[in-house]
Amino acid sequence: MRGLAGRGALVSGGTSGIGLATARRLAEEGCRVYITGHDADGLASALTELSGLGEVTGQVCDVSDHDAAQRMVEDADTACGGLSILANNAGISWREPFVDIGIDSWDRIIAVDLRGMFSVGQAMARLLIRAGRGGSIVNMASTNALGGEEDYAHYNAAKGGVLQLTKSMAVELGKHGIRVNALCPGYIDTPLNQSIAANLPEGFVQKYADEQIPLRRVGTPEDVAAAYAFLASDDAAFISGAVLTVDGGQVAVM
Repeated sequence: MRGLAGRGALVSGGTSGIGLATARRLAEEGCRVYITGHDADGLASALTELSGLGEVTGQVCDVSDHDAAQRMVEDADTACGGLSILANNAGISWREPFVDIGIDSWDRIIAVDLRGMFSVGQAMARLLIRAGRGGSIVNMASTNALGGEEDYAHYNAAKGGVLQLTKSMAVELGKHGIRVNALCPGYIDTPLNQSIAANLPEGFVQKYADEQIPLRRVGTPEDVAAAYAFLASDDAAFISGAVLTVDGGQVAVM
């Protein structure tokens, strides 16, 4: 894609699943990539996997720690020789009925999935404005932001907040040449979803895809990584404030 080669790219939550696929895709496009993850073993494994693709470095960071997240962005800028791309990807989720959600559970989801998005995004915006260069920020939302999936009230609320945060960022940062967009993946074949599917009846996932997804398959991390790369590239130079669903057409089903 146009305009990616030679750029510095930060991928938060870049050690597995969609984040790892995105780091790989951006590295393959010629970006200097910096990834973060929440544990040292996962980070080391990801860096080893990506080691043959060019300049890829990273650090352990809990994005729910506002000060740590802001320092991490500065570290990434230094390591990459200047950032211009943020794949704001770090997030967590788990199933929990609304009436059973404890306040600690609620706070943790919001802290990582919404406040973490704010902390990293704000640091990136400040950096780009200070440097006097434009850039692209792509926030990870979810189709859960577009409808209330059962037993995910905390996650649904956080991702809904990400969409409004994205629009606010796009409005305020456009004058600085900073584009801000959001991705809403549907069912993606990530390690987390694979672990859930292992406890479901054989054939359940394909049956779900056949009945709920017009393209009759679940998504791959690479599908989402391609969308990240597109929105970060010059091919999307006039796209900002947009919400791109990557779901095989699922949200179009009535």
